[in-house]
Amino acid sequence: MVGSSLPEDEAMDIEKAQDLIRRIYLERDKERGMERTLLRTFQELAELSDAISKERGMEYIIDEVADVFAWVISIANLLEIDLGEALLNKYNNACSRCGKTPCKCLDTR
Repeated sequence: MVGSSLPEDEAMDIEKAQDLIRRIYLERDKERGMERTLLRTFQELAELSDAISKERGMEYIIDEVADVFAWVISIANLLEIDLGEALLNKYNNACSRCGKTPCKCLDTR
């Protein structure tokens, strides 16, 4: 995978990522509140969009993807959502709309 310097068996899974962000930021996220956490998430998405559209380089883009993911995790932590469970429930090894792997949906919305 692009940007990965870790051996595959050392890569972080969703549960570990969610726990990491919880340990580091949950208290601060609670103080900030949901509205401001959402705002920061939108700001990070804008930074990612800017990095991609201006072709700022893969290292920069990777950092922005990580930032966006961390903020989404913060939202899930504030709402006490298990991201791994939520993803499995929503996608369960197939597209949530057409039920196929790979997706066979005709539109790309």
